Amino acid sequence: MSAGVFDLFKLGVGPSSSHTMGPMTAAARFLAALADQGDLARVVRVETTLYASLAMTGRGHATDRAVILGLAGFEPATIDPDAAEAQLAKIAESGRLTLGAGGPEIAYSAADDILWQGRTRLPQHPNALRFLALDGAGAPLAEGLYFSIGGGFVVHETEFGAPPVSSGPAIPYDFVSADDLLAMAAREGVSIAELMWRNETARRTPDEVNAGLDAIFEAMEACIERGLRQDGCLPGGLNVRRRARQHFNELTRRMERNISDPLAALDWVNLWALSVNEENAAGGKVVTAPTNGAAGLLPAVLRFYDRFYRGGVEGRRTFLLTAAAIGALYKRNASISGAEVGCQGEVGVACSMAAAGLTAALGGDNAQIENAAEIAMEHNLGLTCDPIGGLVQVPCIERNAMGAVKAIDASRLALLGDGQHTVSLDKVIATMKRTGEDMNEIYKETSLGGLAVNVVEC
Repeated sequence: MSAGVFDLFKLGVGPSSSHTMGPMTAAARFLAALADQGDLARVVRVETTLYASLAMTGRGHATDRAVILGLAGFEPATIDPDAAEAQLAKIAESGRLTLGAGGPEIAYSAADDILWQGRTRLPQHPNALRFLALDGAGAPLAEGLYFSIGGGFVVHETEFGAPPVSSGPAIPYDFVSADDLLAMAAREGVSIAELMWRNETARRTPDEVNAGLDAIFEAMEACIERGLRQDGCLPGGLNVRRRARQHFNELTRRMERNISDPLAALDWVNLWALSVNEENAAGGKVVTAPTNGAAGLLPAVLRFYDRFYRGGVEGRRTFLLTAAAIGALYKRNASISGAEVGCQGEVGVACSMAAAGLTAALGGDNAQIENAAEIAMEHNLGLTCDPIGGLVQVPCIERNAMGAVKAIDASRLALLGDGQHTVSLDKVIATMKRTGEDMNEIYKETSLGGLAVNVVEC
């Protein structure tokens, strides 16, 4: 089934949707499974094994912290970062952890209870983690293997590769490809945004959908504003200074001079993308769009539309609905996981989504929207994921800014044309998937290649 708007855009915590949000969610699911089988109260130890990418970049991506917080009952959508920090400190000091809400208090040591198996890649996906619950005699009570497949999505090993199980009413337009999406919209005589609207209102009331879309926009805006107020260095040891506040002050200071600068708008787009991704790198609250590593791109382009084109509520909703339709195609037919296909699956997909959303909000027709999405991804093919030190900082933060500018340019190119082009979006998605499969593992969120190992030579 096609992913919906609120699957792709959801509130979470940085620095990574796959390496932070996913493991936190997996831990919560494991506790729920223990409770369902009546064994939660008998647990005296929980051992977690992280595999491949989750282990290789897990410390920089705060995967260990996410696992502990998930076992302690925190969830990405509702987590209070300050409360989480306090809880982590308490667990480290006391050596005790209370499992979930109302579970038993157990002895816990991250050094002993989290195992790092970076050299072991399970065949299903590189982002794998296994939980093992033991009783007082050391006997296993339950075991759960989960995969964090990008964007905060988590599947149990029994669900991997299986069609998603729907828990609600069927959506009327379950498109499987871009050609399918365009054909359905043409048959109904509606825009891509309207088609997505009909899918969303099959499961929620129109008021609920509108409120949800507006809440996404407001959360993105709040993240930008938080980032503009912060200063200092990002955590993790690279001593990367936050730049958004300084850039904001400089742009504000030279506002009058910027009136004659034809590219001044791009300075603001860069600023807004940097602001969000600095928040993400610091472990702040962000909206996955479609991942945390690419969380700054869509908010920057959406604010560009809103500020420079005087966009309104309906235009913003059109943007998000259209972007989600494009994101659903990538999730269904390729991947949005940097550990699986490189950063083309994160920044590349976000760029494609933003280009489509902007084109729709500016009045482009469905053919131009599909063209914009195709142009954006075509020029992100092969983009590697090589974070220095396993941190979502360099090159990730600037990469969002560059991707936002590229999305705007892709939209402008598409709007100059009539939607007719040589390479279809479906062909580009298939190419992206194949490129990811062919890409060497060291360039897929392992910090074993690219800038991650050559930065000392720069």
